[in-house]
Amino acid sequence: MKPSIRLEPVRSRFSSLATVLGLAGAVLLAGCATPADPRDDAKFQSYASATNRPVVRPVRSVSSFSDSLMCMDYLFREAEISTTLITSKQIPDFSTRVPVATKDMIITALSQMSRLSNAFRYVDYEVDIARQDTVQNLTTILLNNNQIQLQRPALYFSGAIAFVDQNVINNRFEVGTAASRLDTGYSKNRNATIIGLELHIGDFRSRTLIPGLDSANEVIIASGGQGLDLAGRIGSYGVQFNVGRDYAQGAGAAIRTLVELATIELVGKWARVPYWQCLTLEQTHPDFQRQLRDWYDQGSPLLHNKLVQRSLISHGYLGENGTQLEEHSPEFRTALGRFQADSGMVVSGLVDFPTYERALRHFVSLGKDGKLVQIGWSSTSASPLANAADYQRPGGANPYGPSAYGSAAPPRRISLQIENVLVGRSAFEVGEQIFLSASLSRASYMYCFLHEAGGKVMRLLPNATNPNALLSANQAIRIPDWMSPTPGFIMDSTSAGTERVGCFATDTDVAGKLPQYLQAPALAPLRQTTSLDDINKAFASSLGPDGYTFAGVQWQVGPKRAVAPAAAAAAPPAAAR
Repeated sequence: MKPSIRLEPVRSRFSSLATVLGLAGAVLLAGCATPADPRDDAKFQSYASATNRPVVRPVRSVSSFSDSLMCMDYLFREAEISTTLITSKQIPDFSTRVPVATKDMIITALSQMSRLSNAFRYVDYEVDIARQDTVQNLTTILLNNNQIQLQRPALYFSGAIAFVDQNVINNRFEVGTAASRLDTGYSKNRNATIIGLELHIGDFRSRTLIPGLDSANEVIIASGGQGLDLAGRIGSYGVQFNVGRDYAQGAGAAIRTLVELATIELVGKWARVPYWQCLTLEQTHPDFQRQLRDWYDQGSPLLHNKLVQRSLISHGYLGENGTQLEEHSPEFRTALGRFQADSGMVVSGLVDFPTYERALRHFVSLGKDGKLVQIGWSSTSASPLANAADYQRPGGANPYGPSAYGSAAPPRRISLQIENVLVGRSAFEVGEQIFLSASLSRASYMYCFLHEAGGKVMRLLPNATNPNALLSANQAIRIPDWMSPTPGFIMDSTSAGTERVGCFATDTDVAGKLPQYLQAPALAPLRQTTSLDDINKAFASSLGPDGYTFAGVQWQVGPKRAVAPAAAAAAPPAAAR
């Protein structure tokens, strides 16, 4: 009888539990039958917009050859390479394993090599109906109505992603143990894939590929990982634990590296410039960014701030006042923003790693052991770049030349040169048009004046067509803009003698600080001045000798040569030409 008495309470408890579970299930079913009211989650939903925002700032896409592209731009400008129209075929990937925009990467590389030099202009015309868009359709309509004209390119790119050999080498390692109450496991794997790109340059007029202008390079991308597994039992309960880490190098960055390398090789060979100088930079070292990242992680935010400020001082963006600026001070953020914009970065006004890397990249060199070393600074030193002046590079137009490393940039530089077709030309005839270009090493306000052979002096820039005097760094401005259908003015010599153009660059807009006669309308003769020396004195008097930068260029104008009678008779009239 005692056992039956003991079982009754147990049965009663199970019956009560079943009743509770049944009621709970009925409530849940009733709740599911009623539609949910989104108003009950209004506060939770209000976080969606903020949660949807990226938490990491975007950065500019760079490769190991980004500095090499800028170096090529300087080489083209020094060689005075005339503007060449170029286009590209589609760059297919027959493996279908690298779905990237290779053609657009070529366009970007050509653009970065032409900011100062205007060496290349890309002709954007698509004949594939499947790829035509609104711009292309409008172009076709206007062409059919003779409202626009397309210029024929001189060169074109052709090529393909030649191969993608996946998992060329693969290494795997796995080990594990098993016991009555504990199981363990460890695994590690590594593999490498090879991607090949082949590009050529062809002559557009004959649609033939130019012998010798070819590039066939390959790059290795890798992936790997390792993991640890633990499983154990305590009584009738089991516990599992798994941890791992993996990496996978993307194909997009690899293709950009191949494209930029191939573009440098091909256009360097075509232009016959020493392009190899731009491929031997320290910045092309595969570990350049990784090493700088290690130095960045070793330092504190205060040290990063000091390093970048010293670099900005050496580049002329900040004055040497002997005091350390706070990271969020308006003066520092403004100078940092200008530096980021001039360097082609995403402007944030903050000292993040991309800014740190760009500010200090010219203070890094290869040591005798082949490793990257710091020049004039330390990742843990409290006095960064203390001897930066000792590493100033010699004068020269190309800051990426052989003597550029372990050095700071000059405060500001104006590059002003004649852009007529013949290289090094400095003599013209009366009535012949003159074309110039100017660029700045950092964003500044620029004012350019012309002194004609007849004695008149006038302001060329800014003018009604280009009213803004603020110009970006490392971006050539054409004087006049021969690529524009409405350049605003032309420069043609009217009389024999010496003509000059001088440009003045300042950190701020100083138009209101100059004498009244210099504030006259552009492209009209200035009163009270007969030479560029008078204007130079006016700038020095208003701003001080260190308040501006000046650069000038001059050329000779000779009498127009007479046309021989026979040649004049053979020449067609102007209306027939």
